[in-house]
Amino acid sequence: MADTTFSLSDLEAIVADRLVNGDATSYTRKLAEKGVAKAAQKLGEEAVETVIAALTGDADALIYESADLLYHLVVVLALKGVPLDEVLAELKRRTAQSGLQEKASRPAD
Repeated sequence: MADTTFSLSDLEAIVADRLVNGDATSYTRKLAEKGVAKAAQKLGEEAVETVIAALTGDADALIYESADLLYHLVVVLALKGVPLDEVLAELKRRTAQSGLQEKASRPAD
């Protein structure tokens, strides 16, 4: 089993630090300087790559792409000022009921 002592909260803290203190070698800092639109574009690209990896059946590729996806999500959340805890609270709220109940409670489009 993989070592799970690293959490998304740890990643959030690292991203926050690099956004403030990152130097010229920091990918996080360089991505942030390009703005939310570019970071969101990268998030979308990573989402597509994760889907492709899932469809190929290659577990290592899926792990790698999932890590990229989570990283870029955390960067976008940070750039938008949305704490990861708020996303986790929403997930907790949703899991307090069945998925079908939760979907039925959403406002109609």
